[in-house]
Amino acid sequence: MIELPILVLVLGPVLLAEALLARYEVMVYTTGWRTPTAELPQNMPYARGADPDRPPGAYLVYLDGVGKRRFRDTRDGGRLVKALIARAPELRVLGQVQPYSPLADPLVERPVWEWLRGHIGLVLFLHNVMQVFVAADRRYRSLYNHAVGAQIADQLQLAGYRPDSGIPVVLLSYSGGAQVATGAVEDLHTQLRAPLLLITIGGFHNGANDLVHAQHLHQLTSGGDWVERLCSWIFPPRWRLLFFSGWNRAARAGKITVHRLDPATHFGETSYISPKAHLPDGRSHLDRTADTVITLIRAHRDGTALRGPIQEAGDEPPNLA
Repeated sequence: MIELPILVLVLGPVLLAEALLARYEVMVYTTGWRTPTAELPQNMPYARGADPDRPPGAYLVYLDGVGKRRFRDTRDGGRLVKALIARAPELRVLGQVQPYSPLADPLVERPVWEWLRGHIGLVLFLHNVMQVFVAADRRYRSLYNHAVGAQIADQLQLAGYRPDSGIPVVLLSYSGGAQVATGAVEDLHTQLRAPLLLITIGGFHNGANDLVHAQHLHQLTSGGDWVERLCSWIFPPRWRLLFFSGWNRAARAGKITVHRLDPATHFGETSYISPKAHLPDGRSHLDRTADTVITLIRAHRDGTALRGPIQEAGDEPPNLA
């Protein structure tokens, strides 16, 4: 077992380097030194699911948590996306967006990061964690939002989306992907003029982004998710006292609905997307999450009110420190 002082000595310089380098990509994007590429690996489609030759019921963009490292990977091996496609064949699903790279550049395809992956795998995780905090930093937030919002808009259009078509775009996000999803709203509205529905699963975000152009945000959470509770404490815009934050304005406008998926946890074998943990009705946590997401999308598309166990929006423990 590695002693704590040794672990600190090893990770300390890594954390310092990440803190210094985390802003690099967004600044490179902003200055135009490098242009993001929209090209995907050979034989990888821009979307899966509904027939590309017919208008789908909705386009769904899945923004995964901080484990996202390549175009194809997700934290659960793709089980959630596969479950959504199987249960809702009317959806066109995109999972290739790189939420933690303003340059749309997967980490595992960079030579230095490939070496680090083989020697210090934790660095890849830390890189994406730092990117979430850069996206939340008021000095870089608008730049980061524009970069990833443009990336999502490009991928949607390559997948067949047409501006002003009226087809809903669903931003489904897990954990830190919520920071990116809420930040992409303005660019997607400007570029695509699409009806936008946001669904966060254990969403980790600072609450500062403006949601005025989102039609609704459904917050899937659980009493067992300490990670999401943590962000509601550490980010002041999530506190009720910050009356004019983007999050609180959206809550007052009735745009946020909270759905409890107890007893799910943020990660591990009892997470929201675990196929191993089961509920009293026999469904797995993965089944329930997929069913909930699809129900929300269809209710939104059909203009019907969702009935079920919900909690009032904004009912979070405030940090008054």
